[in-house]
Amino acid sequence: MAKKPAGAAFALGRRIRSRRQMMSMTLQELSNACGVSVSYISQVERDNAVPTLGTLAEIAAALDVSIDFFIASPRQSDSVTRAGARHRFSVAGHSVLYETIGAEFPGHELTSFVLNVPPGYHSETVQHFGEEIIFVLEGTFLQVVDGQEVLLQAGDSMHYLGQHPHSYSNPGDQMARVLWTGKMLHGATPSDYAPRKGSAGATPASTPHHERENAPEDATVSPAK
Repeated sequence: MAKKPAGAAFALGRRIRSRRQMMSMTLQELSNACGVSVSYISQVERDNAVPTLGTLAEIAAALDVSIDFFIASPRQSDSVTRAGARHRFSVAGHSVLYETIGAEFPGHELTSFVLNVPPGYHSETVQHFGEEIIFVLEGTFLQVVDGQEVLLQAGDSMHYLGQHPHSYSNPGDQMARVLWTGKMLHGATPSDYAPRKGSAGATPASTPHHERENAPEDATVSPAK
């Protein structure tokens, strides 16, 4: 067992715990998945022990990420997206077009998209742990939270907890563009919202719930052209 050097600044334990909690896994479930004892994982998460690369690889695999997710240092350039070069995608069977805003640096917890919602679109009603903030950039947007309808115009915003049943629609006659930012606590991390390059054949594990929860089983992600 490798001991943490006294006074060393180390974010590994916090990153592992955050990832595990994002995946709604208990210490026992992670232990079963990676073959590392519960007591040792607990020590690692509390930064009382530093795992070898081999052990970290086992933990990372069980949490469905690479080792880099926990130990890489983000570059400032990783957090920049350019208006004309954002990755765009849509979920098969749904007409909302997503523009990726959030970055994928290690340890991040927030994700963000610009949603392009066509006239007449209605999402499903869902609820989940976490929270969301929406800011209407263009058009008209109807947000429903816990049965209360709130009509939003360009420049309006709303912040709500995901545990309340919520849905949205575009009651207008033009495309609505909405900046969406969320912190989701469920079986996937924010980085799973947008498909990585070369993985266009799989539905993102946590595309905003309004689309994901009711997507057909054979749904695919279609990068925008």
